[in-house]
Amino acid sequence: MITVKPFTFNPFQVNTYVLSDDSKACVVIDPGMHDSYEKDELMAYIESERLNPVLLLNTHAHVDHIIGNGFVAEKYGIPLVAHEHCVGFLKHAKEYAASFGLTMDNVKSIDRFIADGDEIKIGNASLKVLYTPGHAAGSVCFYSEDDGFVVTGDVLFNQSIGRTDLPTGNYEQLQQSIWEKLFTLPGQTVVWPGHGPETNIGFEKLHNPFVAIGKE
Repeated sequence: MITVKPFTFNPFQVNTYVLSDDSKACVVIDPGMHDSYEKDELMAYIESERLNPVLLLNTHAHVDHIIGNGFVAEKYGIPLVAHEHCVGFLKHAKEYAASFGLTMDNVKSIDRFIADGDEIKIGNASLKVLYTPGHAAGSVCFYSEDDGFVVTGDVLFNQSIGRTDLPTGNYEQLQQSIWEKLFTLPGQTVVWPGHGPETNIGFEKLHNPFVAIGKE
């Protein structure tokens, strides 16, 4: 069984997730910590639960979701796993951060590329990679069939979707990603998004004004 622990970090209110299983192995998804207080909050949880970080995962590489990559990778000596189409964003991450008044000293490079359908192990549990472009090139979601949840990054929110007016964004592509990869999941699947509160697939299929199809 996977335990999901959410944190909300940085001025963009990014949801960072620590996922752990019964073996105490854990992964960190989208580390958005920007200051020492936020870094301490993440470390305190990992220490208090006696977790063993094994991987760092990115749903996509917009700067608000990756600003803590370097810290987490160095602190725990773990590799960064992301889609290869994230590389272009990483090349310009420092400039993007500065344009928003954020400081990003260490831009971590990707150690291992993932693709649609790949399986990521967390101790005795696993996550399936769903390739879901449209908000940004390289966007992926992480789905646990056994535990009934999906981490969606900025693909799908509670009654909203990720913006598509940034570089590599495409509204029709994002709609297709949601309809084909997320709305085909069971309706009770919990959605852990990159910003805002959790929701579930069934509710979004009925009520999301951007992609609802009117039936579960």
